[in-house]
Amino acid sequence: MEHLTVIVVAGLVLLFAAFSARLENGVVTAPMAFLAMGWLLGPGGLGLFEEGSGEGGLHMLAEATLILVLFGDASRIDFRRLRSEYAIPLRMLVLAMPFVVLLGALLGNWLLPGLGFIEAALLAAILAPTDAALGQAVVSNPAVPIRIRQSLNVESGLNDGLILPAVVVLAAAAEVVGQVDLGAHLGDATLQLVLGPAVGAAVGFGGGRCLESLSSRSFMSSDFQKIAGIALAFLAFAAAEWLGGNGFIAAFVAGFTMGNVTDSICHGVYDFMETEGHLLVLVTFFVFGAFMVPGAAAQITGPVMIYALLSLTIVRMIPTSLSLSGLGLGAPTHLFLGWFGPRGLASILFSLLVVERMGIAGGDQILTAVVATVTLSVFAHGMSAQPAATAYGHWAERRRAVREAEHLPAPALRARRDDGAART
Repeated sequence: MEHLTVIVVAGLVLLFAAFSARLENGVVTAPMAFLAMGWLLGPGGLGLFEEGSGEGGLHMLAEATLILVLFGDASRIDFRRLRSEYAIPLRMLVLAMPFVVLLGALLGNWLLPGLGFIEAALLAAILAPTDAALGQAVVSNPAVPIRIRQSLNVESGLNDGLILPAVVVLAAAAEVVGQVDLGAHLGDATLQLVLGPAVGAAVGFGGGRCLESLSSRSFMSSDFQKIAGIALAFLAFAAAEWLGGNGFIAAFVAGFTMGNVTDSICHGVYDFMETEGHLLVLVTFFVFGAFMVPGAAAQITGPVMIYALLSLTIVRMIPTSLSLSGLGLGAPTHLFLGWFGPRGLASILFSLLVVERMGIAGGDQILTAVVATVTLSVFAHGMSAQPAATAYGHWAERRRAVREAEHLPAPALRARRDDGAART
C-alpha cells in the first residue's frame, strides 16, 4: 500500500507539473488539485486506499511538515523591518488575531452545542492562522500593490507560530476539564511555553552564528549549508521535547532567531522551502483529502457548515477591518485583506498533532469543523484568488493618482521568490 501511495502521489506531481505554467493563471490551484485527487482516490471515492491505512504516516508527515513550515516562515521575517515598515500585518497580528479567536469561540460555543467555551476557543485558535499559498495568485499578481501583497505574506508567515502558544494552553485546558489535576496539566503547559522558546532561541542563535562562521571560512559547501540550516529546525524541536518544552514553538523561535542573526545560512532554508518543502505541503493536502475529508464528511452538519462559512467571512473580516482603522486604506482594501485569510496547512497540522493525539473532549467535532473550514477555504479562496486580485488591482491602479495608502513602499521579503516583489 505504501508503494502504491508513492506511485500515485509522484504521478500526480508529475501531471500537475506538466501543466503548471498554464494552470498558474487559472482557477485551479495545486492545493485544490491534490486535495481533490486525495478524496477521489481515498476511502471516500474510489477506495484505492483503505480507511486508516495512512494514519501512522499521516502523523509523521504532519509533524515533519509543521516543523519545517514554522521554522522556514519565521526565518523569513526581519524583526527590524517588521517593527518599522509593516504596520498592516502588525495590526492584523496583534489586534485582529485575538479578536478573531474570541469571536470564533463565541460563535462555536453558540452553534456547536457539543463544545464548551474552552473547546470552542481551541477550535477558533486552530483556525486563526492563514495560508497565503491557497491564494497564491493574490501574492504573486503584480497588479496588487506590493504593500498589500507583502502584508498578507508577513501575516501568513507569523500567525501560525504566534498562535501556537494559545493552542497549546487551550488544548491542555480542554484535555483536563473537570479533572482534579487541572493545575498539574496547566503547569506542564506553562513549562512547555517557557522551555520551548528558550531552547529555540539558543539553537537559532548559537547554531546560526556557528554555521555562518564556518561558512564564511569556507569550511562548508553550499549544499551542506542548506542541509545544516534544516537540521537546526529538527535539533530545536528534539532538544525542546527532550527537556520538556514544546518542540514546535522551539522550531518557530529558532527560525526567527536564526533569520535575524545570519543571512548566508537562511538562503539554503529558503531554497529548501521553495522546493522540497513545497512538495511536503502538497503531499499533506493529498493525504488530508484521502484520509481526513472522508471521515469528517459523514459528521458534517448544517451548524458545522454555517460555522465554517462564518469563520471564513465575518469572523475574519470584522476584526481585520477594525484593526486597520486609521491607516487611510480604502474600503475595498479592508474587504480584500479580510477575505484573503485562507485556512490551510497550519490548521490541518494543529488539529492532527494537538487535538487528535490528546484525546480532548469534543475532539471529533473540532476535527470535523476544521476539515469543513479548510476544505471550503481551499476551493473558495483558490477559485476567487485570480479574479479578485485582478479586479482589486484595477481599483488600486485607479487610486494611484491620489497616492492612497495602498501604494506606500514596502520592503521585499528575504524569500518568497514568487511574490513579485523583485519585479515591482
